[in-house]
Amino acid sequence: MDVRQMEYFLAVVDNGGINRAAVALHVAQPSLSQSIRKLESELKTQLFHRVGRGLVIAPAGEALVGPARQVLRDMEAAQAAVREVREVKRGRIDIAALADMSTDPLSVWVARFRVRHPDMRLRVEERDDVAGVLELVHSGACELGVTTLPQSQHEFFGRRLVTQNFVLVLPPGTESELPDTVPLEMLAGIPLVMGERRTASRDYIEQALRGRGIEPHVVVEVPQRGAVLPMVVSGAGAAILPLRMALEAHQRGAVVKEVAPTLTREVGAVHRVGRVSEAAVEFLDYSAEIAQQWESAVARRQAGGHSWIEAAALTVAAMERHNLAGFRDQSPLRRDGSRTAP
Repeated sequence: MDVRQMEYFLAVVDNGGINRAAVALHVAQPSLSQSIRKLESELKTQLFHRVGRGLVIAPAGEALVGPARQVLRDMEAAQAAVREVREVKRGRIDIAALADMSTDPLSVWVARFRVRHPDMRLRVEERDDVAGVLELVHSGACELGVTTLPQSQHEFFGRRLVTQNFVLVLPPGTESELPDTVPLEMLAGIPLVMGERRTASRDYIEQALRGRGIEPHVVVEVPQRGAVLPMVVSGAGAAILPLRMALEAHQRGAVVKEVAPTLTREVGAVHRVGRVSEAAVEFLDYSAEIAQQWESAVARRQAGGHSWIEAAALTVAAMERHNLAGFRDQSPLRRDGSRTAP
């Protein structure tokens, strides 16, 4: 049995005969008759009694009506579910990310995407190194990977999304101890708080310092990246962090300074060569749009006379105000399929 046979069978039942059913379905009457006979042959029973030139539904046919209607309902539901995924109304995106990128910048992209598509689900799986991220994407466990670019593996397609900038974060009250832009050479002997070894960000920072002849003076090493900021704010030492994370510390009184030469890395998404889901494409496009808005807003404020860090801080504050206004107008929390205030 197939779905079309169920549709034809119910059309004969609902229209009271082959001829009227054929007209309703816009199919040839012989094709419809043949389909009904084939269905009866597969079921090894008569579904209709032939009375003269008409049909009368048989007991077996009456028994099939309910299940047949359920089959069509289930098929319609399945088609609707697929359509919603195709139209990015529902579905799930699995994302692999470098562990130190799940906070910045990925967290903002995921959150904003969820606000735009409230019925979508996203899962982020972290890895400490690029190889781990690529393995998750290669295996199919995750559709997208957020990592540093470029990647040379031919089986992946990479798309740049944003430039990640690193800055120096110092304990409160230390503004005058170092210049506004700190040469990396001045970090010799400065106590540093760092995350675990053999993670992408720590490797990048240590290589940058050693490239300037500086051996990092690590006084606190923590496995949880979230512990770095409170330790710096409480005076454990300094840290080199992505700008957006550093601005969180700035709101708590920490001192944020640029470094020279600048420390940047290109962040992007990778996926296997070939087709990706509509939801993943939408996520990448929207993330790129958010990143471009961020970079443009910071550049505009710099053109207005603000320092780079001041411009970034003002941009974050403006984004938070915009989000607050939007959430008051339409809460991102929903119950029973409709948006409601918390």
